[in-house]
Amino acid sequence: MKKFRKVLDGLTTSSPGGTIGSPSCGSAAGTPTSAPAPREIDIQETLISENFQLCKTVRHGFPYQPTALAFDPVQKLLAIGSRSGGIRILGRPGVDCYCQHESGAAVLQLQFLINEGALVTACADDTLHLWNLRQRRPAVLHSLKFNRERITFCHLPFQSKWLYVGTERGNTHIVNIESFILSGYVIMWNKAIELATKTHPGPVVHLSDSPKDEGKLLIGFESGTIVQWDLRAKKADFRIYYDEAIHSVSWHHEGKQFMCSHSDGSLTLWNLRNTTKPFQVTFPHGKIQKDGRKESCKPILKVEYKTSRNSEPFIIFSGGLSYDKAGRRPTLTIMHGKAITVLEMDYPIVEFLVLCETPYNNEVQDPYAVVVLLEKDLIVVDLTQSNFPVFENPYPMDVHESPVTCTAYFADCPPDIIPILYSIGAKHKKTGYSQKEWPISGGTWMLGSHTYPEIIITGHADGSIKFWDASAITLQMLYKLKTSKAFEKPKVGDGRAAELVEEDPFAVQMVSWCPQSRIFCVVGISAHIILYRFSKYDANTQIVSLEVRLQCEPEDVISPSENENNPCFTESGSHSPHHQQPVNAGNRTPEGNKDSTPCLKVKERMVRVPPGYQSELVIQLQWIDGEPPQQITSLDINSAYGLLAFGNCNGLAVVDYLQKTILLCMSTLDLYGATDPYQRLTRSPRRNRQSTSELCMRGLSNLYSDSKKRIRTSYQSLTELTDNQQSIDMERSKSPTSVHYPTSLHNDSRILPEPVASLRASHCSPVFYLLDNVKGPGRKLSLPTDLKTDLDHVNGHCTSPTSQSCSAGKPRIPMGPEGPRLTRRGPGRPPFRKAQSAACMEISLPVSHTEESRENSFSHSRSSSVSSIDRETKEAITTLQFGESFGRKTDALPTPCLWVGTSLGVALLIPMSIPTDQEERMDEPVAIGPSGGVLMLKGSVLRFGFLDCMGALIQSPYEVWRDLNAAEDPDRPRRRKLVHFSPSSSQDACGDGHLAVVCSERQAKVFLMPSQSCLFVHNITESSFVLRADIVSVYNSACLACFCANGHVMTLSLPSLRPLMDVNYLPLTDMRIARTFCFTNGGQALYLSSPTEIQRITYSQEMCDNLQEMLGELFTPIETPEAQNRGFLKGFFGGNAQTFDREELFGEASAGKASRSLAQHIPGQGGVEGMKVAATGVVGDLARARIALDERGQRLGELEDRTALMMTSAETFSKHAHELMLKCKDKKWYQF
Repeated sequence: MKKFRKVLDGLTTSSPGGTIGSPSCGSAAGTPTSAPAPREIDIQETLISENFQLCKTVRHGFPYQPTALAFDPVQKLLAIGSRSGGIRILGRPGVDCYCQHESGAAVLQLQFLINEGALVTACADDTLHLWNLRQRRPAVLHSLKFNRERITFCHLPFQSKWLYVGTERGNTHIVNIESFILSGYVIMWNKAIELATKTHPGPVVHLSDSPKDEGKLLIGFESGTIVQWDLRAKKADFRIYYDEAIHSVSWHHEGKQFMCSHSDGSLTLWNLRNTTKPFQVTFPHGKIQKDGRKESCKPILKVEYKTSRNSEPFIIFSGGLSYDKAGRRPTLTIMHGKAITVLEMDYPIVEFLVLCETPYNNEVQDPYAVVVLLEKDLIVVDLTQSNFPVFENPYPMDVHESPVTCTAYFADCPPDIIPILYSIGAKHKKTGYSQKEWPISGGTWMLGSHTYPEIIITGHADGSIKFWDASAITLQMLYKLKTSKAFEKPKVGDGRAAELVEEDPFAVQMVSWCPQSRIFCVVGISAHIILYRFSKYDANTQIVSLEVRLQCEPEDVISPSENENNPCFTESGSHSPHHQQPVNAGNRTPEGNKDSTPCLKVKERMVRVPPGYQSELVIQLQWIDGEPPQQITSLDINSAYGLLAFGNCNGLAVVDYLQKTILLCMSTLDLYGATDPYQRLTRSPRRNRQSTSELCMRGLSNLYSDSKKRIRTSYQSLTELTDNQQSIDMERSKSPTSVHYPTSLHNDSRILPEPVASLRASHCSPVFYLLDNVKGPGRKLSLPTDLKTDLDHVNGHCTSPTSQSCSAGKPRIPMGPEGPRLTRRGPGRPPFRKAQSAACMEISLPVSHTEESRENSFSHSRSSSVSSIDRETKEAITTLQFGESFGRKTDALPTPCLWVGTSLGVALLIPMSIPTDQEERMDEPVAIGPSGGVLMLKGSVLRFGFLDCMGALIQSPYEVWRDLNAAEDPDRPRRRKLVHFSPSSSQDACGDGHLAVVCSERQAKVFLMPSQSCLFVHNITESSFVLRADIVSVYNSACLACFCANGHVMTLSLPSLRPLMDVNYLPLTDMRIARTFCFTNGGQALYLSSPTEIQRITYSQEMCDNLQEMLGELFTPIETPEAQNRGFLKGFFGGNAQTFDREELFGEASAGKASRSLAQHIPGQGGVEGMKVAATGVVGDLARARIALDERGQRLGELEDRTALMMTSAETFSKHAHELMLKCKDKKWYQF
């Protein structure tokens, strides 16, 4: 053992990473380096590259920007198309499949091949696709690209293999579904209308075959022309010319009438016996005015005319309201007999479908439900009850109920946490739903064998928190928490708080959750933190509030006399026995007294809290000198220690939430003490406060039109323009973590000392910001909070979310005879911040587009940039981690420590002394020592992790959950039960040391504690930066998972940092992905793929192999229901026309071939492979063969029964005929 320690001590001097303050112990990107490692520290790593594979698993949430809807009445499957080319296929709970067109073109229309396990999609790029649904992951079998015409409408008759396709030119083409080849049979628009007609009828908006005769095709043109085309005779049976444009057509099931909806808000009913004028014209929502004229109404976009056996027909339509009622919500109207029911919707209606009992259009329809697709919701209305209740939606369609601002993912949670959260959340569920089962019940899904408890937490812009059960690749909401209930409602006209009221002052920025102790912590946009404890009982409680003054600005020192009476940090609180009054002589004015307040007001009265998470402590940062506090950028909580730590651009604060006291409140610079590795320059005095406030309040909304002002943007750093309107631009990926300066500044020796100029470190805070050209009169910033992605790609810039200036100090570059020279003023802060939706993105707005300004703008790489210390006003706290470690090299035993990571790539260790006895812990103060070790990396520090010397992951200590509101047993008093994972517990072979893993946005290092020697280092990336890094457990081993801005997902072994996987998966297209991407144990990860959808992925080979088993089966073999018997007499006397042979009419033999230039056939990549997958599996083959035999035997049996019945009827008829003949044989003619 002594030899082992001796060798490791030698590594401290020999390893290039051993010297403190030297970030140069690296190698080229992608290659790990290490010191000559002796055999004594050889850890057997079990992870290999074959253990990792990246693939998507499932997508949750509402389809973003939906465009189309389709339903299979036999398979009971629902398909939704979106503007981005995505398709969601939904069945029973657990059956949820996502497909994506490679072209990304919007889906215009969807058509199921009913009970065939296939789906046809028509896209905006005029391409038809055939999807095979007989496999768990659907694939495209065929595609047909139209070259000369635009697709406007498609229709596929039931049990037909010929698809009718209407085009913008008014022509109708026919496509063979099996071969996906155009037929030579074409209905040209000039043949469909009369030759005497001088105007073009417009695009085809409707196609349907007559329920009475399949050989009759009804064609509706946009202009109001309707033609019934006889497919056999190739001529028009009748033509209707109506004055109003047509939006949709719906047949009566008997085929004698059809109904049209028009652009003037009218419904017309046409009878085939007389097509010269409509049989009936109605304006459902148009009233007769005093002058006798009808009210002008909005168009009726779609109408469905459905008959019922036991009641009057249903007429269901969307739109048609009168124009004079402004502000009315979108409606769906249900006319049933004389009753008219208007259902108001929360969002515009995209499409609706009426679900009927039969798939045949010539039978009584008997509708039982209406599926309504809204822009941001999916509802199903029960038509079988008179009050038309809504079905309870089993899918997680309300993820975006309020915009998602942050996410957290926890795998392998304690098994009891999900049932208890569900039981409490179920008490607050809405009522009034239909009692019937969810009608979309297709597919099959079974709970797989590879399942374990998983929980996803989403934070939202309205301050709400949602806990989701994500086990077995499903998603179900467990519990909802509203953080706004801890605060008083902001009152208009209430001083500065009302002056700067945000639209979303409670928006959630980050969360920290300990599943074992059930301690939950929330960070809000208004620089506030709420700590929650879980209880199964309701209680009366008073929320404790602590106010923290977190500010230290050396550049603010105007004169020595002012500084003497104005300490940088004070601590204050309310409702706390240990708080101290703030001592701040500089804020004695009334304005100063108004400033020393937080952004929100905590409820001071006793409040009744329901079971679940109950707020215990609220921590808020104060306003200082007319400026709001900087947003909190890092947070960690430890239930075993009873401590909470948080930091921002100004510094670090540590709070004892058991004693409700502030233990530490210090700037980052003061944390170093004498161990500061940087030379820091003196700063210029702060400029006038008033000018800072004015400049920060300059308007942003005038830069955009109203249509582009709906993105949620956080104003966390506004930069001031130069006097000559010098351009401020940002390069996309070369140096995302630095704010660049003109080249002339790089060579100014009067500004930079050599050691500082040579530094290459990221230096900025992990907060999003917006560069703004501020000019014009000062006014309050305001943007609407509706989600919109129009600004997601302004100027094509996408910069690092974890690295930018946290201060709003604006660099002024006055032009003098010596060229540009940098002058400084103190950091101004934004007047307020909008809710930072996960859909928001960093944007830089250049004010000059000349080449000269671009060359002089901030667009140089980090290697040539000025030192971050000279440029930055703040060093932000980017990550925090409590754990048992060695605070100093001389420590013999591990103690509680706080690891602090900064935006300059520095990792600080702060040792603590915590009383172990429970009584002493509540009374004695926690001692926090000065900074211990200082470790250096390149780039902002993102994550800490700890391993023992056997390579196993060391978990943070925690307190076992106990319900403080439960009745106390006098025989068994409640005591804190702590679970510690000490590094020395399994270190028989390696002494008392442990390994510390530190990952920044550029590199990862592994240090041996307590010697602090660098054992391994790996440069993760040189051209990009890491957005998210987590130390996770996969296959019972630890690894480092990273997601980079260039889209690469990587895993590195621990502790050797050997690359295991590097996949170019997802380029960073907007900051939504950066805000929400997170890894978890078990090889899983998630991110917000759109403002309304959560995409889950896996990087585990085992899970990829078992994914087919975990996914639901879309297609299930079901016998197609037979058509109703129409009766002998009705069929014999022409109640239905003769059978229509489409093959004979549309086939190549009779219709010929279509022009090759009209459309191009593209074989799908999933054609052969998809058929193979669908055909594989002995069980599946046997099941299909057995069902086919059963169907054949059943049909043969039915045929035999019918034959016997016909023979019996014939014998009876013959007998009666013979009797009648005998009776009448001897009668004379006059006797009849």
